[in-house]
Amino acid sequence: MDDLKHFALFAEVVRSGSLSAAARHLGISTSAVSQQLRALEQRHGVTLLHRSTRKLTLTESGRNLAEQCEALVALATRARQQLTLARDAPHGELRMSAPVGFARCVAPALTPLLADHVALTLHLEIDDRMIDLIDARIDLAIRAGDLADSSWSAQRLCSLDFLLCASPAYLARAGTPRSPLDLPGHQWLTPPRGGRALPLQMTDPQDAREAIEIAPRITSNSQISLQQMCVSGLGLAFVVSTEAQEDLQTGRLVRVLPDWRVPALPLWAVTPQRDAKPAKVRHAISALKEYLRQFPGASV
Repeated sequence: MDDLKHFALFAEVVRSGSLSAAARHLGISTSAVSQQLRALEQRHGVTLLHRSTRKLTLTESGRNLAEQCEALVALATRARQQLTLARDAPHGELRMSAPVGFARCVAPALTPLLADHVALTLHLEIDDRMIDLIDARIDLAIRAGDLADSSWSAQRLCSLDFLLCASPAYLARAGTPRSPLDLPGHQWLTPPRGGRALPLQMTDPQDAREAIEIAPRITSNSQISLQQMCVSGLGLAFVVSTEAQEDLQTGRLVRVLPDWRVPALPLWAVTPQRDAKPAKVRHAISALKEYLRQFPGASV
């Protein structure tokens, strides 16, 4: 590594034409430049420059090394430019992962970013599993709910309201709950709980709370599947507010206990890097946040 620094210094001396000019450009003393050049010559047992009071003359070894050092400095300059580009302008392939329920949001959220930066490409993995970001080479993953401890970085995109819903056919058959205490007697569609009951903490507009437990009849790791089965009349389900709007507007679903609420669902942007995220990741996170601002029931 010392050689690399000395090679860069030697290239600057050759470019500047004198030790003093190189020293001014490098921000060090002329004696420091002279000492480092002498150290380079002594380490490799060659003379690179003939020094006089009026000018510097390259030896044959010096001329050969100067060409290589110039190429080395040019390569280092291009490397710095690439780092600056990665920091400031989105480019290259953005590899994303998102759950099935969020897939339809990715295109409208990232369309402005992709339109503005033609050097940026996108690869999207749709998967409800918690895939390993490093193994799958994922730059940015969208995750919902509570996150397990890991070395990855998580940034909250927003929180999404859950709405308790059922189909009109189910309510006609099973009756409409009038309070949270009625809920344990109903059929439930929930994410997997390993055979355990699901605890619910519900709050009304006056901040009165009811803690209950429900036993699911049907479980799925897909929020979309749970919503579809809810529409089909198989039971009650908590549906993410952003996904429920169309079914509520068409009457395929109706809200149950609309004055009661449960804790919101946090939505996260998860990345392998904790610091110095590349521009493509930073800009994608900003675009997702901006898009999510428009959703009812989503708080950024």
